[in-house]
Amino acid sequence: MSSFFRMDPAETCDPLSNFEPAEYDTELERALAEDPIAEIDAKPYLQISPHASVLEAVEMLHDSGAASLLVVDGEHLVGIFTERDVLEKVVEKYPRVCGQPVENFMTTNPTIVYQSDPSAAAAAAIAVAGHRHVPVLDMDECVQGVISPKRMFAFMQKHF
Repeated sequence: MSSFFRMDPAETCDPLSNFEPAEYDTELERALAEDPIAEIDAKPYLQISPHASVLEAVEMLHDSGAASLLVVDGEHLVGIFTERDVLEKVVEKYPRVCGQPVENFMTTNPTIVYQSDPSAAAAAAIAVAGHRHVPVLDMDECVQGVISPKRMFAFMQKHF
């Protein structure tokens, strides 16, 4: 005799049959919860090869006025090189390290967000985790841009 249990289809219930859509108090709250990060302007951004020299990276930061460079090998993010990296890891020994590859001084494994994540994930990475520049990747792990506090604020202001 089989111990297989059969349910009567009349007794089953669709788990989404009583689904209530979320209600939000403000448009900003809705946008943060439901709009994907792809809705936040993440371009332009600067990138550099991990094999480029610290001198090239510092000059790129200086000439562009940017505060960060995404360190990209092919299309994939391998790190981020920021003003903070320059101040904490390079300045004191700049003459000795300016010819070394930027990969020796970049921040590896930076906090990232995906284009499909809710925009609140970018806000959390900036406000809660304290990152000023958060790389944005697509589902293939390819770089799509960078979110900064200024860009996050512009997105939020649109929905305020």
